[in-house]
Amino acid sequence: MKRSLFFAASFMCAAIASADPTPFTQHDFDKLAREGKSVVVDVAASWCSTCRAQKPIVNALSREPNYRNVTVLSVDFDTDKPALKEFKVGMQSTLIAFKGGKELGRSIGDTSRAGIESIFKEAAQ
Repeated sequence: MKRSLFFAASFMCAAIASADPTPFTQHDFDKLAREGKSVVVDVAASWCSTCRAQKPIVNALSREPNYRNVTVLSVDFDTDKPALKEFKVGMQSTLIAFKGGKELGRSIGDTSRAGIESIFKEAAQ
């Protein structure tokens, strides 16, 4: 029984690590920051064509082995005003790299894989 629970827990952790971006909560961000973890904050709006172009790239990169330790937290540009204020974001399609709560890089409106990957590289360092 213990062995089965261990394997189930291991599977769930692997699934979470390769899951789609997680909705932003201040609690999650603060916890990841305290733990020194790598985070990409993805600020997007459902109506934004640039955000829609970024999404498959962000999702693909979040599943790559080089970035398995990077957590992507999604901020809704239209509804999560406190997060926008905290991160000093004035525009959707903004990606911000953090490590241990410290901002390492920022990108606005970039839809190139290389540009978006540079944000992931900043966070993963």
